[in-house]
Formats: sequence, C-alpha cells, structure tokens
Amino acid sequence: MHNGNKGKLKNIWFVFIILLFLGCASYYQRNLKFQQFFSQGKIEEAEKELNKNKDAAKDKNRLLYFMQKGVVLQMLGKHEESNQFFEQAYIFTEDIQKNYAAEAFSLLSNPETLPYRGEDFELVLIHYYKALNFLRMGMPEEAQVECRRINIKLNQLNDKYGNHKNRYKRDAFALNLMGIIFESSGDINSAFVSYRNAYEAYKEDYAPLFGVEPPLQLKKDLQRTAYLLGFTKELDQYEKEFGMRYLHQTPEGGELLFFWNNGLGPVKAEWSINFFIVKGAGGLVTFVNEDEGFSFPFSLKNSDDALKLKDLKAIRITVPKYSERSTYFRKAELLANNNTYPFEVAENINEIAFKTLQDRMIREFATSLLRAALKQVAEEAVRKKNEGLGALLSIANALTEKADTRNWQTLPYSISYARVPLPEGKNSIDLKCYSPHGSEIVETFEFDIKSKKTLYFMYHTMESMP
Repeated sequence: MHNGNKGKLKNIWFVFIILLFLGCASYYQRNLKFQQFFSQGKIEEAEKELNKNKDAAKDKNRLLYFMQKGVVLQMLGKHEESNQFFEQAYIFTEDIQKNYAAEAFSLLSNPETLPYRGEDFELVLIHYYKALNFLRMGMPEEAQVECRRINIKLNQLNDKYGNHKNRYKRDAFALNLMGIIFESSGDINSAFVSYRNAYEAYKEDYAPLFGVEPPLQLKKDLQRTAYLLGFTKELDQYEKEFGMRYLHQTPEGGELLFFWNNGLGPVKAEWSINFFIVKGAGGLVTFVNEDEGFSFPFSLKNSDDALKLKDLKAIRITVPKYSERSTYFRKAELLANNNTYPFEVAENINEIAFKTLQDRMIREFATSLLRAALKQVAEEAVRKKNEGLGALLSIANALTEKADTRNWQTLPYSISYARVPLPEGKNSIDLKCYSPHGSEIVETFEFDIKSKKTLYFMYHTMESMP
C-alpha cells in the first residue's frame, strides 16, 4: 500500500475514534450535567449550564434548547423571558421544512443528523407552559391565544392520524385547560364546549389507553357551565351519567387553580435487534425476528434496491426506546381553611410518551431496516475493491447506526390539578405530598386572592425513584 494511502487511512481511523466517543452517547448522557442540576432542583445552576452552549440555539437540537430554557426560566419565576423561548420553539415547529438532502443523508448515517422536530405531545405542551406563564402575568387574552393554538395543533393531529392507529390524536388535558381559561375569562360558552370535548377525550381515549379517568373536577365544571348557559337538557344528561346532583352555589371570594407537575418524564435510550432476511418472489423481501415476533415485508419490485439486497442474509438495527423515571410522590393534596382538596391526574406524560413511541415503531423499524441494509450493501461493495477501506466503512456503519435519543427531558411524569375556592385576601395553603412509605412532605404557600378572580399557580416536584 502506498504511504499516501496509509496516511489517509490513519486520518480516517482517527475520525472514527472520535465518532466512537461522541456518537455512542445518548442525548441525556451528552447533557448529563444539566440533567443532574435540574433533577436535583438546582435550577439556577441548570440555567448556567444551558447558557454555556452559545450555539445550542442554532444547531439541530435548538428546539430542545428553546423548550428546556423555557421550563428553567418558568421555574425561576421569569415568566416573560420563559415565554420568549417557548415562542421561539413554536415558531421553529411551524416554520421547519423538510430538507430532503439531510433526509437522504440520515438514511446513510442516523436520524440525529436531522433537526429535532418534537413529539406530538411535546408540541402541545409548549402551549401549556406558555398559557400558564401568561396567566401568572395576568394576561388572560394572551393565554386564550395559546388555547386557539392548541386547537389548531389538535386539529392537525386529527388530520394527520385520521386513517392510522395512533392513540394520541387529541389531548384531553389541553382541552380541559382551554375550558378553565375560557371560563375564568368569562367566555362560558367556549368553556362548556372545551369541557365537553375534554370529557369525551378522557372517556374515549385517556381512560382506556393511558389510564387517566375524567377528573371529578372536570365533571363539576361541565355541570356548572351547562347550568350557567341554561342547557337544562345537557345538565340532566350529565347528572344521570355522573350520578351527581348539581346544586348551584354563588361563589364568594375567588379561587386558586393549582397545577402540580410531579416527577420527571421518561428519557429516550436505544436498543438493538437482529433481523433475518427472507427473500420472496417478485421483489418481496421480509425482515423477520422470531424472538420478538416482528415481521416487516417490503415490496422492492420496482426498485434497484431488490438487486442491492439480494445477497444480504441478516442485519442488526438500532431503534429508540423510553426509560421510565418513576415518581417518588404517589399523591398530594392541598389544605386550606380546614378543608382538603386532593389533586387529580389530568395528564400522564410518561404513559403518552410510551404509547406514542409504540404507535410509530413500525415506521421506525421500516426506516432503520432500510438504512441498515443500504449501509451493509455499500460496505460490501467497497470491501470488494479495497479490504482496508471496507473494514473502515464497516466501523463507520457500526458507529453511525444509532437511534434518535432526543426528547424533551424537563417535562414532568404527570400533571395534576386542584381547584380551590378561597376568601378574598391573604390565604395560607399547605401542599402535602405523600411518599411510597406514607411519610408526608409539607410546603406552605401564601396567595393573595381577589374577589371573583382566578389565580393560577404551577409547582414542580422533581423527585424520582432510583
């Protein structure tokens, strides 16, 4: 071999070694210091860690940067700044266009070479944070804009998955939140419609698929708004369906809407799986894994890919999976004026994440199988011409065959809420969180309540089980 070729090979080996150390780590591992600060509740240190990466707002992970920065600033009480970053996240998701050259390159490398676009539920939850920020700043009209954006996003999801088996087609919590915001702004009709849609989504989707029943508070809100609108037929229907007799009470003072973000959502990792290739007639190729019960047929009749794959017998692919971070606190309640108000789960983000990833696994497998097969074909072609370069390409393929492990990792495990009627003026409220061992953690909050006004508050307990 010529010295020039040896030098080139040494340089290539050096590049591959660098790729080995950088490419094998998951997104969580690459941001471990930030994740540790955040999960320990050291939010100021977490923000400083985010700020160290000046280019994060420009690279392929900028959506995650915007969302995580928004969460951190919200927890620091910087609601206006927080919303600036969430707005950038929203604009990015609206403006992003497919880059076909990048898509093609990702087939030969891995999907993390593409800009992160966000999971469907992540895109909806951007507006949850934005709306709560606006409400904390006393800007209900702006919060209603976020409700309209939620509506648009949910309609897009319904259109996107109308003929498919995706389970996350509508977000019951988002619809419930819309109703709460509309009602506190005086738009009772829009509130009733949102509450009704939320109830249907909980009953038809969330209860059977994600284990979240319609909250009792939602049923009360639905009955109340039906009464206020004079919808006697609907009120009678809900009284019978819920087994709850409605007794209207004129509220005194104001109320508190307390949203409890509990724990931390799952983290994406990856797993590898072997497939045997079974050739059929007419260009049919089936990738089979008997242990997992997977079988993916591909019709390559009208493609050169059939010829390219004819000599392949088996391949190994890597796909994403979620790792759960179980909650430490199992339940919580608010104590105010000698009354107890238990929190009700409105959104199980952990369950939604797992189910939505399962729903798109067929697409993930299809893309990964094709990517791995084309890599192996290219490797064999190079190996026939140059054994050394073929070996290097084999290493390159192994290094770049990885799943997309990116996800919004500052989201909570679940979101619960409680509606608390309070007298006008200063109120002291205790939050009680219960551990698996039955012990209690108590934190006291002070709220200044205005007559006939709703005060919104969001609190995040980030403790998770080891």
